[in-house]
Parts: sequence; C-alpha cells; structure tokens
Amino acid sequence: MTKKIDLLNLVEQGGCSAKLSATELNKALADLPKITHENLLVDIDTHDDGGVYKIRDDYAIIQTTDFFPPVCSDAYDFGQIAAANALSDVYAMGGQVITAMNLVMFPENLSMDILKDILKGGQKKIQEAGGVLLGGHSIADDIPKYGLAVTGWVHPDDVITNAAAKPGDVLVLTKPIGTGSIISAKKNGIASPESYQAAIENMKLLNDKAALIMNKYNIKCATDITGFGLLGHALKMADGSNVSIRLESSKVPTIGNVMELIEMGCIPGAAFRNQEFTEGSCRFESSVDYNHKMLVLDAQTSGGLLMCVPKEKAEVIIKELRNTGYPDSSEVGSVITRSEKSVYIH
Repeated sequence: MTKKIDLLNLVEQGGCSAKLSATELNKALADLPKITHENLLVDIDTHDDGGVYKIRDDYAIIQTTDFFPPVCSDAYDFGQIAAANALSDVYAMGGQVITAMNLVMFPENLSMDILKDILKGGQKKIQEAGGVLLGGHSIADDIPKYGLAVTGWVHPDDVITNAAAKPGDVLVLTKPIGTGSIISAKKNGIASPESYQAAIENMKLLNDKAALIMNKYNIKCATDITGFGLLGHALKMADGSNVSIRLESSKVPTIGNVMELIEMGCIPGAAFRNQEFTEGSCRFESSVDYNHKMLVLDAQTSGGLLMCVPKEKAEVIIKELRNTGYPDSSEVGSVITRSEKSVYIH
C-alpha cells in the first residue's frame, strides 16, 4: 500500500499563491516586442485570461495554460483544482472548452500512485467541462506541479475580455474568496475541517455555468480571480478598460471563518506581493480595516468570475447565478469614470 502523503508538507507556497510577483513580472514583460496579427483578437497587452485567435468569421480559439504546486493535501483533489483553475480562463472569456493537455512536474522519489491520482483528478474535471484530454508532457522536478494547456472556442463577436468595463456597470463576483488564507491556516494546523473542506469545494467548482449566463445576457467584460487577488484583478480590469472601479469590501463573500483566520495572522506571502503591486494605483478608505484589506489582497486559486453587468440586469443575473450552482454570488462594487486611482476600496 502507498504511504499517504500530505502534499501541503512538500511546498512553501501552493496554488496561485506561487505566482511570480506581478511587479517583477511586469518588468520582465516590459520590453518584449509587441506581437501583431490580423487574426489576433486578444493579446498580452491587457494581461487578459487567455489569448484569442480568429480562425474564421464565426469561430475563434482561446489558448491558455496554468500550472502550480499543490494547494491541498490530497492528490486527487489537487488534480481537480489545478484543472478547474486552468479551464477557468476559457470560461472567463465566454468560451467553451475543446481540448486539454497535461503539464506535469514530479519528483522521481515519490510514488507514481500519487501522480496517477493527480492525473485522475485532472481528467475528471476535463470530462466535466466537456473537453478531450489529448496527452501532455512531464519532467522530473523536486516539487510536484500540475496543470493544463487548454484550447477553447468562442464566436469572435462573443469574446469577453477584461478590457470592456463601462462606467455604470455593476461588479458581480460568483464565488466567495479566502482560499489563500485558509490553505495557510491548514498548513499551520489551525484551519477547521469545515473551512478547509469549503475551500476545497470552492476551488473544484467549474465556472462553466457562469460563462453560459454571461453569454445569455451578452456580458462583454469579465475576469477570473486567481493569484493577484480580487484587488489585483480588479486593477487589471480598470486599467485595461480605462475606467476606475469602486470595491465594497464589506460586500465581498467569504469562505468559512476566513476573517477569523486573517485576524489570527494567517496571511500568505502572496498577499503582501499583491499589496506591493497594487498600492500605487489603489486607495483604501480610512474605514476599511486591516482584515478586509488583506481579504481583497488574498491570492485565490480557481476563484470565481468577476463580471461587469448593466445595473438593470444585475438582480436577475445574481438570482440566476445563485440558482445555478453559485449560491454566494454577490454585487461587490461598480465601475466609475476614470479617476486618479484605478481602484477605490470602501
């Protein structure tokens, strides 16, 4: 029998908390030559969730990839979460998943049964998404890492980007946040089983049905919330759209007792990297307490969609989201005319 291994014991930072600092990444990308092509509909300029390339007038492909170290204890859960996280980029852009390929980095001294469970978890989510697994690539590495390269499709007229927010839009978030802090608490042995399991289920939940609802209501601007936290991704949306965003921190839905865990100091390092990235472009109202500040900076893994919806449609969209598997969907802010700062947190 294979010895049971807690994957969290193998890593310092897991999931999307392991992302490079957005501040440092911007430096690396700053002087790269701009890529232009007549069929390239979405490129790297606004740091969107994926690239979009038009094949014909009624068909475009979405290309994305994502992988990371373990974000939970169990290998099968890890595979599901990593796959759901990678697939989410297609949904954030209003697309449907077609194919996926495994990306695997795995220590040679660990049992292949662990890798098998990771791959089984990934395949489960690919199948749930209606996609086809085509194969993949693996290399030996000291710390296990897993993810997918994903191809989706979307009609060119229906592409959703993070650069189409309009003043007057309402911001709707489809999943609660707090996974970074809860996983940090789990590593330190202080997360309750209930909060930890809630975080696992939250990360395994696909954003597929939310994408269909966006298409139904002709939503044009959205992004998924991952390693740069709610605030970091809202900042990218504001800058990409040349607007400002007002976030209502007290309205942001949370997982389990995450606010208590933040109060106890369960704040992963990625939150402070996100703070460094966002602080020059964001302003916190004096009434926002430290815990809520850390909440919106908390690095998420396989988070929900943050979508911009017309104010008159917000109530019906939130109701439909809640009835379709996203019970915590909430209005968390609004889009305003471009001002001094990109995001204002109240």
